[in-house]
Parts: sequence; C-alpha cells; structure tokens
Amino acid sequence: MQINDLENIAKKYRREIFEKLLETKQGHPGSIFSMMEIVVSLYHGGFVRLDKKKKKFIDKVLISKGHATSALYPILRDFGIISSKEWNKWGKKKSQLRVFGNISIPGVDITSGSLGHCIGAGAGMAVSYKNNNQDNKVYVVISEGELYEGSTWEALLFAKHRELDNLTIIIDINSLIILGSTSECLNLDPIKKKIEGLGIETHEVDGHNINSLIDTFKNSSESKKLNCILAKTVKGKGSSIMENKKNWHYWNSMSKEEINKTKKELK
Repeated sequence: MQINDLENIAKKYRREIFEKLLETKQGHPGSIFSMMEIVVSLYHGGFVRLDKKKKKFIDKVLISKGHATSALYPILRDFGIISSKEWNKWGKKKSQLRVFGNISIPGVDITSGSLGHCIGAGAGMAVSYKNNNQDNKVYVVISEGELYEGSTWEALLFAKHRELDNLTIIIDINSLIILGSTSECLNLDPIKKKIEGLGIETHEVDGHNINSLIDTFKNSSESKKLNCILAKTVKGKGSSIMENKKNWHYWNSMSKEEINKTKKELK
C-alpha cells in the first residue's frame, strides 16, 4: 500500500469508530484517535504478519492502554479476523466487541486496562519466542501515563537485561491523562533521556505521520536491539472539539451541531 492509502484508512477508521461511539454512547475517543496512525502503520504497513490459512496474526500487538483497544476492531474486521456481522453488533447485547478489549476477541492478544502491565507481559512473550527459536515479534503500545507506574520501569529494565530485539515498545505521548496535562500532574520529561539512560535504543517520531512511522518501524525491526519509539500524538486527533481536551478521555454528550461538525472534520 502507498502512504496515501494508509492515511485514508486511518481517516476511515476514525469516522467508523466515531459512528460506533455515537451509537453506543460509551468509549474513549481521545485515546483511540491519538493512536490510529500507529496501529494502521503496524498492521497495514506489513509489520504485523498474518497467517492467512489460520486467520491469525503471527506477531503480537499488546494495547496496554486497554480503554483504547477498540482502535483495533476495524483492523481485525478488514483482515478477516472478526466478521462484518460481529463488527455491526459492536456495543449490542452478546457482542464480543466492548469498550475494553479482552482475549475472548479474536486478534486481541491480552486483556488489559489496569495500566502498567503490558511491557512485562510482552517481554515474557518475547522471551518465550526466543527460547523456542521462533521469529515472532511483539509490539507493545502504552500511554505515557503508564510511565507513572513502577511496573513499567521494572519491565523496561528486564527487557533491556535480556536484550529483547524481538520486542518493540511504542509510547503514545499525547501529553494528557484523565486528570490533565502530564506536565502539570507529574512532569515526565525528558522521557527520551530517561529511557536511553537504561541503554535502550530510543526513537522520536510524529505519531500521526505515517511515512515517518513506517520508516521508524522499519529501522527498529532491522536494528537487532530492543527498541522504544516515542510517538508524539494529539489526544482526540481529527476532531477540533476533542483535540487536546482532557474531558474527551471519556465519551461526552454532543449537540447536533457538534456531531455534524465532527463528522465533517473526520471526512
């Protein structure tokens, strides 16, 4: 696929997810929209390999900020992992597709939500693959708010100690948590220097620039080292009503005018 195709897919997914959130009146649009180009680049950019016969992904993607797992649902539909029928049932009774993803959903590799756990889980998977001489790769997407969790740093230390070159950690840095800006709540900067201080190869990238994301993922996969990617993003990307607004961590009621404006902007 061309970069322009991937950009259009990301826009399409935002529109589709907005319609679903509007219908169900629940979810976390700010966090979902901030990571859309990241997951589109991983899957549609060819970094996450698919076993077409088994209809299973060979490589693992762990969404540590579990409230944003629904960013994967249209991807899973388009790769044939879940059916269009299941997609259409999203939010309805007996639907597998809910606000927080879980391993009962085909293609979702971990039940997450409690923050700070997935680097550790991903490191464990990466060790297992190495021990069994398998070439599977593990990608872990975390929020920058998870850097407040001690378990995150413990897992980073372990992953570096084992030099897990089959593990890539992506930090979605949208500068907001539910309480407000990270700079005001508890300043994390300089994140790059702190992670590099552990000896981990660290890259900074515009998390909405698919061309840059593709290049960064390619370089990290070829480096033969543990990699951490700092993706600078905008919470609520695509909607001027949601962008950089902490109150859009959760779904909020919208007026008819706001709905129409958002739909227009997401085209």
